[in-house]
Amino acid sequence: MRLSVNVDHVATLRNARGGAFPCPVAAARLCMESGADGITVHLREDRRHIRDADVFRIAAEVPTRLNFEMAATVEMVATALKLRQAHGLAACCIVPEKREELTTEGGLDVLGAGPFLADAVRRLAEAGIEVSLFVEPDAAQIARTAALGAQAVELHTGTYAEALEGERAPLAARLAEAARAAAGMGLKVHAGHGLSFDTVGAIAAMPEVEEVSIGHFLIGAAVFEGLPAAIRRMRAAMARPSPR
Repeated sequence: MRLSVNVDHVATLRNARGGAFPCPVAAARLCMESGADGITVHLREDRRHIRDADVFRIAAEVPTRLNFEMAATVEMVATALKLRQAHGLAACCIVPEKREELTTEGGLDVLGAGPFLADAVRRLAEAGIEVSLFVEPDAAQIARTAALGAQAVELHTGTYAEALEGERAPLAARLAEAARAAAGMGLKVHAGHGLSFDTVGAIAAMPEVEEVSIGHFLIGAAVFEGLPAAIRRMRAAMARPSPR
């Protein structure tokens, strides 16, 4: 299973004070040196953390599988296509986005999406970018993701990760069922949102899941133990499945 580290909140720290430190590009490089398999960034409409220059520098300067999280907008599709042309962007994940939210609040409503989502998926895929949609572990949403031509689905793990320990088992079972369903439809399966040392093990135990994306928790853990140590500890937790 690949570990893609989201470095958005290194940029959050930088932007809180202004200036150039800490640098998300340097953080991305350190993540890769410390055992990450890829880097994730979410370029939001309001540029609250990662900025355009950060994304293009990571793509140009850090040898990595870059996963570009984006809303389905004209601006972001154009940015992804520029990244593909200039730096061979490998993958993007289309996520829901609202200016007033602190973080992504749930999966994309693929069933209720307008025609632009289908057009965005088509244009990105035709450019050679692996497209995933960030959805709830729901069979209908996953089926629609496959019908739109996306190559992958990223299952929203936030509800599971934020639940009390004694309440996680049925939520993990729902995620496992969704992962099997997605794989059965020919989709690659990724997972992410809110995962920690204590919750990643159950996701790692799902054979269909090829990649997890983890950001805020790892950047927070790095405050106490350093980024390389936090990544090594996460990899160890991924290799030691926890009870569901």
